Amino acid sequence: MLVRVIDSQTFLDMVRAGAERLNRSVDQVNALNVFPVPDGDTGTNMNLTLTSGVKELERASASKAHVGQLAEALSKGLLMGARGNSGVILSQLFRGFGKGVADKEALTSREFAEGLKRGVDTAYKAVIKPVEGTVLTVAREAAEKAVRTAHRTENLAELMEVVLEEARRALQRTPEQLPVLAQAGVVDAGGQGLVRIYEGFLAALTGEEISYTVTEAGGGPVDLDRLGEIAHSQSAQSHFETGDIEHGYCTEFIVKLKPAKLLETPFSEEQFRTDMGRFGDSLLVVADDDLVKVHIHAEHPGETLTYAQRYGELTRIKIDNMREQHATILDTEHRDPGENVSEPVTKRYGLVAVAIGDGVSEIFRSLGVDVVIQGGQTMNPSTEEIVQAVQGIPAEHVFILPNNKNIIMTAEQVTELVEVPVTVLPTRTIPQGLAALLSFNEEADADTNQKRMMESVTDISSGEVTYAVRDSQYEGGTIKEGDFLGIREGRIEAVGADMLATSRELLSRMLANGGDMVTLLYGEDVTKDQVQELTHFLEQDYPDVECEVHYGGQPLYYFLFSVE
Repeated sequence: MLVRVIDSQTFLDMVRAGAERLNRSVDQVNALNVFPVPDGDTGTNMNLTLTSGVKELERASASKAHVGQLAEALSKGLLMGARGNSGVILSQLFRGFGKGVADKEALTSREFAEGLKRGVDTAYKAVIKPVEGTVLTVAREAAEKAVRTAHRTENLAELMEVVLEEARRALQRTPEQLPVLAQAGVVDAGGQGLVRIYEGFLAALTGEEISYTVTEAGGGPVDLDRLGEIAHSQSAQSHFETGDIEHGYCTEFIVKLKPAKLLETPFSEEQFRTDMGRFGDSLLVVADDDLVKVHIHAEHPGETLTYAQRYGELTRIKIDNMREQHATILDTEHRDPGENVSEPVTKRYGLVAVAIGDGVSEIFRSLGVDVVIQGGQTMNPSTEEIVQAVQGIPAEHVFILPNNKNIIMTAEQVTELVEVPVTVLPTRTIPQGLAALLSFNEEADADTNQKRMMESVTDISSGEVTYAVRDSQYEGGTIKEGDFLGIREGRIEAVGADMLATSRELLSRMLANGGDMVTLLYGEDVTKDQVQELTHFLEQDYPDVECEVHYGGQPLYYFLFSVE
């Protein structure tokens, strides 16, 4: 089939088809994770990320955007919905692609190939220490092949076929580049996910019928319809008397830009935002070619509508009396509306941590964490969830503790999306996060805190006990589905058919080089008798080692250990 250009509809079909192919393969991609543990969720993370991107893409397509604008919308949705390392890398691949084709009405084979190459460059820059044998390699080799092939063919279907073939070959070579893949007998999971997306791209270009049924993702991207909700959440920390509301009407509407009016009054988003700001506060304006979405708190909402009408027609107008709403809220909470409630004082530091389990979350809160985001295992939080957590803290500087290696890159994206300074501490485990918090000093400056907190992380050894979800080979050993796994610092140290025996072996290995303190967090599936048996082992075999025991309540992981 001859396809000379990718127009907006073709691009939409390609991304939809890629999302569908990935959605169908989530379990397959998850099964390729090197560690056969329950949180092997590369496929899930990529699927949720792409689902978020597709939603934003479809919103943009409704306004008849050209290919470049669609690519930018896809990039925005992917970034805001990115989950885990694989999701962040996927978002960066398409972020670079979007920048490379931003001004294109449609794409030729050379423009498409150059977009793929731009995406790879962006993704490599986003990863501090790129590792070959991963999705980065698959994307790079496919893009390089695309650039070479585009010089000899204008047929995009032919080009995409070559890209897919090269991606598959690159994927098959990943075990040669990354020994841990060879040991496990698998190819790279992220690379497999990207191949599935490319398969969908080719299917759309060749006219293959594909149904579109993407799994619903929690925490989608920021869209036009939710701007008002976001504006309110950013100021939700304010507590005040009803009479203190200066701008009493929450006003939202959409302007449908009309060419005839624009001839007389040309539209500039920057100027529109400046002018609209005179009417109130909490202003949010998002514009595309045809529509302008406005949210503002105004005392005279009619003035905002009159001003906006000079650019076009108004639709979806919504005006709420915030004084009335505020009084109702106070009544509901059994407060006296005349009570003087002071606004919270902005504090010097805020703390955000990702955790699993009710007990672990409570421990983090007791150590001063302002917002604990549930996640870190089978459901990693998205960039947007972390952004909202940061924005909800009235602080001058916010520290984020991801406490999982798969969340670090997601957290690092937040620094570009919020106004307050953010420091991401690359904590890879729950014990590391707890150790870092114990070194936090409210009186110290941010750089000193960062240094001290990370120094404390290097002083502990982290371990965890879970189970294998499939048969596997690891470093020459055989792992059977259902075996218990003792993992230290990301490395499988003990494998066995008995959970407590595996736990004892892992602890023995962690204490082989000494240690004065063991902290034990037990999960939701562990009985008190099992906890007592394990602590008795420590008392008998390591009488000089102090042991602290806490209920973590974490799923999937029977024990979390730290040794210091």
